[in-house]
Amino acid sequence: MPRPDYDVVIAGGGMVGASLALCLDKFSQAGLRVLVVENFPLPPQGEGKPAYRPSFDARSTALSFGSAQIYEELAVWSLLAEHICAISQVHVSDRGHFGSVLMSAESQGWSALGYVVENAWLGNVLLNQLRQNTAVEFLSPASVESVVVSQSYATLSVREGDSLREVTTQLVAIADGADSGLRTQLGIGASVDDYHQVAVIANVATEKPHKGCAYERFTERGPLALLPLLADESGMSRSALVWTFPEAMADEVATWSDEEFLAELQRNFGYRLGRLRKVGQRNAFPLRLMQADEQVRGQVAVLGNAAHSLHPVAGQGFNLALRDVACLSRLVATAHSRGENLGDLKLLQKYINSQRGDQLVTTTFSDQLTGIFSNRKPMLSLFRNLGLSMLDVTPPAKSRFVARAAGILPGAAAE
Repeated sequence: MPRPDYDVVIAGGGMVGASLALCLDKFSQAGLRVLVVENFPLPPQGEGKPAYRPSFDARSTALSFGSAQIYEELAVWSLLAEHICAISQVHVSDRGHFGSVLMSAESQGWSALGYVVENAWLGNVLLNQLRQNTAVEFLSPASVESVVVSQSYATLSVREGDSLREVTTQLVAIADGADSGLRTQLGIGASVDDYHQVAVIANVATEKPHKGCAYERFTERGPLALLPLLADESGMSRSALVWTFPEAMADEVATWSDEEFLAELQRNFGYRLGRLRKVGQRNAFPLRLMQADEQVRGQVAVLGNAAHSLHPVAGQGFNLALRDVACLSRLVATAHSRGENLGDLKLLQKYINSQRGDQLVTTTFSDQLTGIFSNRKPMLSLFRNLGLSMLDVTPPAKSRFVARAAGILPGAAAE
C-alpha cells in the first residue's frame, strides 16, 4: 500500500496520551509523524507559559521521583516545578496500632520522594509544550470510532464534528481510559478484580502546615492518603485526600454533610495536622484492579488505564503508565531510525518483555499493600504492625521499599 498517513496515531489526548506524544517527538528528534485524537476540546493556544488557575477543588496526581526524571528529559520539568509540592517525607501508620514507618527524602539522598501536581497544570504544561514546540498534530474535539488492523498498518475511522474520514497509521496507541471503547471494539478483554470499595477524593484544608509530608493511614473503614498540596491563594494549607470505604457504605458517606465528613476523617486520621478546617468538592468512584488481557498486537498498543488500572492509595498507576510510555517511545524511535515497521508485533512484544517485570511488581505491590491494610483480622494486624516496625529500623529493607514506591528500579526510569 502507499505510505500510511501517520507513523503513530494516539487515541486519547489526556495526560498519558500527551506524554506519549512528547516522548515520541523527543526520542525521534521530531522525526515521527504523530496524530493525537482527543474527545474534549483543547483550550485556546496562547503564547509563552500556560495559564495557572489555582482552585481549592482541583484534582491532583502524585508524581514519583522516577516520573520527574522522565519529564526532566522531556524538558518540561522546570515549568511543571513552578506549581508542584515536593514530598519530603511519607508517614505510614495503622490506626489504633503501634506499627508505623517514616520515610524521608533526606535519608535517601534525594531532593524529594515525589511530587504532587494539580492535574489541570500538568495537562496544560504537556499540551503547551506539544503545541508550541513540536510538529505533533491534534484533532480535537474528535474521536476514533473504529480500528481495522491489516498486515502492516491500521485504518482508523475518525469523526470530527459531522465528518467521518479514514486515517492510516503504522501504530495506533490506545489511551482512552479504563473503560476503553476501542479496546473492547478490538475484542481485547480485561481481567477485573473488584475491591468492593469506593474511593472518595477531595481536598482538605488543615490547621497546621503539612511541611511536605504525605500520610498513608490504614483504618477500619479502609486506607486513606493525604498528599501535600501548595497552599491556596489565601495561604491556607491544603492536602489531597483519597479515602476508601467498603462499597456498602457508599450511599451513607454520600449523605454526610461536610461537617460530618470532616469529623469522621478527624477521628480516623488524628491531629497530626491539627484541626481539619474545610473539605472541598467530594467525588466518589468504585475501585477495581483492571488489567487488559492483551497490551499489544500487530499495529496496536494499549496504554495507561486502558492497559492497567490500579488502586489509587498507593499512587502507582500514572507513574507506571509513564514508564510504559517512555519505554515504548524509545523502542519506536529506534525502529523508525532503522526504517522498520513501528507496529511490528516483534517490536511491540519487545516492549512488553521490557516492561513486564515492572508492571508485575508495581501491580502486585499496589494490590497487596491494599489487601494487607484493608484486612482487620487481629493476627494479621499484629504481623502487619510488626512488619512496619521492623521496616522502620531496617535501613536496607526500608530503602528498597522507598525505591519501589518512588518508581526507582533497575530499568524503571531509564533506557
